[in-house]
Amino acid sequence: MANQERYPKNFQEFLHQFKTEDDCWNYLFEMRWTDGFKCPKCKSEKYWITEKKLIHCIKCEHQVSVTSGTIFHGTRKPLLLWFHIIWWVVAQKTGASAYNLKDFMGFGSYETA
Repeated sequence: MANQERYPKNFQEFLHQFKTEDDCWNYLFEMRWTDGFKCPKCKSEKYWITEKKLIHCIKCEHQVSVTSGTIFHGTRKPLLLWFHIIWWVVAQKTGASAYNLKDFMGFGSYETA
């Protein structure tokens, strides 16, 4: 199935598609490497996934994160939370504010939102 066809059409599909952190990670992996992973250093297609969810190239031993170079780079929040936030923001017909997001997600501070 093409990646654009995998985007959920409504919140029920979203909840079904993104139940776990791994669901989000796998979605990002497939979106980032649509034709399969290729090491950014040596172009090898052989890799393994570390315990910390880094993609480790077997040939040159370079490691890359599925979030590196994305809006999720360096986040300390779970991908599942970010996916929910993004869904909520794009679903707002009149726009979304940081204050509304703070209240909706139960964040402790405006800065987090």
